[in-house]
Amino acid sequence: MNPVLGELVERGGGLVTRVAAVQVVPEWTLWQACRSGGLVRVLPEVFVAAHLLDGRETRPGAPALSRLDHDLARRAVCTWAEGRGALSHLSALDVWGLRRQNADDLLHLSAPAGGGLRSRPGVAVHRRQHLILEPPQVVLRKGQPVTRLEQTLVDSWPILPSAERRAPVIRAVNDRLTTPDRLAVALGNAPKLHDRAAFRTLLTRLAEGCRSPLEIWGHERVFTGPGMPAFRRQARIRVGPRTMYLDLFAERERVDIELDGATTHGDPRQREIDLRRDALLATVGILVVRFAHRRLIHEADDVRRETLAILTNRRAGATA
Repeated sequence: MNPVLGELVERGGGLVTRVAAVQVVPEWTLWQACRSGGLVRVLPEVFVAAHLLDGRETRPGAPALSRLDHDLARRAVCTWAEGRGALSHLSALDVWGLRRQNADDLLHLSAPAGGGLRSRPGVAVHRRQHLILEPPQVVLRKGQPVTRLEQTLVDSWPILPSAERRAPVIRAVNDRLTTPDRLAVALGNAPKLHDRAAFRTLLTRLAEGCRSPLEIWGHERVFTGPGMPAFRRQARIRVGPRTMYLDLFAERERVDIELDGATTHGDPRQREIDLRRDALLATVGILVVRFAHRRLIHEADDVRRETLAILTNRRAGATA
């Protein structure tokens, strides 16, 4: 490759545009670099160094963009858009750090209607009425323009496999990046969203204090209904200098139901942490009852009966 052009590509982190290249070398030099295999055109007017394309096999006819790492591919798309669009849907979800986009997934860009951008191989352009490419609708994250988080989560919902839809929403709320109320506003602006009812139910559960798929399962299948108290979810309890959050707290009975996820099972260190926590709660009269993931999923009826019996006995003991 021409050394002047090569230096320009290196300064651009492996990426160069035709406009930038012809300012320092004749245009034929750019095309010669492509013919010799030094550069690859990944989008109109946008080229990357060929060595940055990985060597993995792709499906026949797959765009060159799918062979770039995620960050470089998104940078190429933003460079091509020239400020006329913002990363959205699954691409924005990746930038927000909530779900890694698969290499073969389309890169998504939202643009104002009539902005002139159209979809290309490897890039899906979503034209949106009334989109303004500035805050609060579009923000910079990691130096790239992305749709605001709430809009990103709503846009991504119907594209994700059904089994993967809830996880980014739950994580966003748990990480305090957003709230169920703010997400509900964004959902209200998408009345025709596919499987919208499930999204609305998820937001209701999150607003009630559920913070994991297991807690949602327990709420819907086990810990509601006749005989069950109005549990406080994620109840904040302070014992001495330590603050703890209880999964399901029956305040009258002083019982804390903890739902242990599958990943904590068999971890000796986590087990020791749990035992110390349970002992500390016992000093203020709170009984901790733990149910493992396997039992909650496969023995829901037994868990429910045991919980009701524990609560009944605690009430009886309090009045004896």
